[in-house]
Amino acid sequence: MASKEILLLVLCWGLVVLATTSFGANVTYDHRAVVIGGKRRVLISGSIHYPRSTPEMWPDLIQKSKDGGLDVIETYVFWNLHEPVRNQYNFEGRYDLVKFVKLVAEAGLYVHLRIGPYVCAEWNYGGFPLWLHFIPGIQFRTDNEPFKAEMQRFTAKIVDMMKQEKLYASQGGPIILSQIENEYGNIDSAYGAAGKSYIKWAAGMALSLDTGVPWVMCQQSDAPDPIINTCNGFYCDQFTPNSNNKPKMWTENWSGWFLSFGGAVPYRPVEDLAFAVARFFQRGGTFQNYYMNHTDKNIVFHHICFGCKIFQYHGGTNFDRTSGGPFISTSYDYDAPLDEYGLIRQPKWGHLKDLHKAIKLCEAALVATDPTYPSLGPNLEATVYKTGSGLCSAFLANIGTNSDVTVKFNGNSYLLPAWSVSILPDCKNVVFNTAKINSVTLVPSFSRQSLQVAADSSDAIGSGWSYINEPVGISKDDAFTKPGLLEQIKTTADQSDYLCTNIKADEPLLEDGSKTVLHVQSLGHALHAFINGKLVGSGYGSSSNAKVTVDFPIALAPGKNTFDLLSLTVGLQNYGAFYEKTGAGITGPVQLKGSGNGTNIDLSSQQWTYQTGLKGEELNFPSGSSTQWDSKSTLPKLQPLVWYKTTFDAPAGSEPVAIDFTGMGKGEAWVNGQSIGRYWPTYVSQNGGCTDPCNYRGAYSSNKCLKNCGKPSQSLYHVPRSWLKSSGNTLVLFEEIGGDPTKISFVTKQLGSSLCSHVTDSHPLPVDMWGSDSKIQRKPGPVLSLECPNPNQVISSIKFASFGTPLGTCGSFSRGRCSSARSLSVVRQACVGSKSCSIGVSVNTFGDPCKGVMKSLAVEASCT
Repeated sequence: MASKEILLLVLCWGLVVLATTSFGANVTYDHRAVVIGGKRRVLISGSIHYPRSTPEMWPDLIQKSKDGGLDVIETYVFWNLHEPVRNQYNFEGRYDLVKFVKLVAEAGLYVHLRIGPYVCAEWNYGGFPLWLHFIPGIQFRTDNEPFKAEMQRFTAKIVDMMKQEKLYASQGGPIILSQIENEYGNIDSAYGAAGKSYIKWAAGMALSLDTGVPWVMCQQSDAPDPIINTCNGFYCDQFTPNSNNKPKMWTENWSGWFLSFGGAVPYRPVEDLAFAVARFFQRGGTFQNYYMNHTDKNIVFHHICFGCKIFQYHGGTNFDRTSGGPFISTSYDYDAPLDEYGLIRQPKWGHLKDLHKAIKLCEAALVATDPTYPSLGPNLEATVYKTGSGLCSAFLANIGTNSDVTVKFNGNSYLLPAWSVSILPDCKNVVFNTAKINSVTLVPSFSRQSLQVAADSSDAIGSGWSYINEPVGISKDDAFTKPGLLEQIKTTADQSDYLCTNIKADEPLLEDGSKTVLHVQSLGHALHAFINGKLVGSGYGSSSNAKVTVDFPIALAPGKNTFDLLSLTVGLQNYGAFYEKTGAGITGPVQLKGSGNGTNIDLSSQQWTYQTGLKGEELNFPSGSSTQWDSKSTLPKLQPLVWYKTTFDAPAGSEPVAIDFTGMGKGEAWVNGQSIGRYWPTYVSQNGGCTDPCNYRGAYSSNKCLKNCGKPSQSLYHVPRSWLKSSGNTLVLFEEIGGDPTKISFVTKQLGSSLCSHVTDSHPLPVDMWGSDSKIQRKPGPVLSLECPNPNQVISSIKFASFGTPLGTCGSFSRGRCSSARSLSVVRQACVGSKSCSIGVSVNTFGDPCKGVMKSLAVEASCT
């Protein structure tokens, strides 16, 4: 491509970026795109859920999203956070939605506001407040007057808040799109005719709020006009809107998958994610959003754009008891481009950034016309966007999973790796291929240190701990007695994870010395059984089956025996038709089975005493301020139902902080009174099924690429830096099953001092170098680029360099059958002492160590 043409494309890209900072435009849509200020737009979006991070993290997350090439930030609105008690609202701190939207606007990005108010999102109860459950005659998400009244009241409140702050694009604000309902089409058949009428009502209600921007419904093929129906999934290239007048939009592109306690860690190769995005735009897409996923997810936005796509860009953390599922982990990392702590995940972030730039180079052609599809052959597809004025952009795809193919297009030859898309902004030159990564790989490093007791507490690290024993059984004044076994959610209203159930039984038929078995059945999610104050066993469900059935061999004492069953939830159901009817807790039967004499006694219908929550919760032990803490006695370890407390100094530096709970069992943790969430390092994933590394070729699914098999699902738990003081911090733990708090440690996470890159001699020129005046630009060819992650670092050494046929991955590179003897010296000369460097990947740079063989350059460097 001539240098003037390249420069023109780069200037166009710059104008596109500047255009996104101009608010106050009219937002509409047509069959090609969302239209902002009369212009069709290609929009790339990403999800950031404001309560899964902190206000102190928001500006950095938003800026990194912008730097990664996003135009739009999408978020849900979480009803149960904002209205925990009917008509009592909370929009403070992490729940400050207005502040979040304004920060997005300050960064020059648009907002897609997904009001719902059902969100799913692996969020507790799908985002609905529990008090909804108790409204007489209510049925969720159907043509039910009590539900519709509450849904309309909350939706109108959110819209009014946004209007009062002038945040809609029609008022000069950043919100260009909004969403009503969420993935209802996945389950609407269960509701029959009432579901159909409900969707029509929801659409009409949303439109009546007069936001001045378009509304969307995701996964809703019958979304009434003018609501835009959109797609959610791993791939949406084959999606078609329900009207020729609506643009093709992708509200949830799942950048990975969520983690469940007891599960292996899912991840999605960036080559496949990029392939999915490129295919969507190739096939006429106009708006795409990256999402942290569940079964389906969406975004929040009002706008009309061409080639819009949304995905989870930052997953974050399920602080407190906000995780749903049940069994969703506290980490909501989602393998997103920005990790749980807000650090850039490479090469995913960088490769997608390059993809976004490549797509933007095609924007003028994409929005100007409809595509044509010249034939290339089986499993091959060319898509051309060409206008009468001479604009031309093309996509070449190889959707085969086995073989790389060389194709002829417009008289030129192009190598297409299997399961990849090449992007040609001028219909001639490849600027990007989804399978060829130019971005660096950064391997995160972790610095561990023992929990440092605060300077003003006693000297030794274990001696800084104090404790309080949580009473076994009934200990609160508000306990009550009822015949039979009660469903837990209706009993606790989710005010606590815990429901204690107690009975005293005198069973002479079992006093003959024979072994007895305690049989308990529960709807979930876990339980601990105590006989006469002693733990006799625990049982847990799983993400695939929350129900618990246990049989514990027990020894009964003569006369009366006390049975205390502590039932607990691990996040409430958040998805499915009629999911609000899904129960939890011990509903029976509860039986005593005599193994010697065959006698069975059913306790289920007898008088049981109930207690919602723990005594320590009632006395606010999480604050750490109680006078009951015992620091004089021997610290109990590996014992159930113990509260622990210590004070500590924050780890030095500014890196993200986590606590490694190895050594503990299951419970919840609070730092300076704020819950960092449930911990459960003893729930270990199965040994089999992991695929690390995973072949990106072929359709992705949630269980295709797994790692961490046979290990705890989650050991590290995020503690936001803004929650910490330099010294005198308080850590409180409630341990259910037994652990040793002196074994926990702090971890700080860094991007790492090592960085790698591996570029073949068939890679396209890096998109950032289009328009450069360097020698490399005058002689286009593959380039390997390195840059230290921190601004005060320089490349201090080269750990590995080989041009030829190197093998392995970052951290384990090795020389292959051939390697240029000049590799190390060339790379050292180009890079050492610099913050960044670029090296041409060709025989002109290194010589030819093996003629007639495709070669590549692999480098691992250190930054200090």
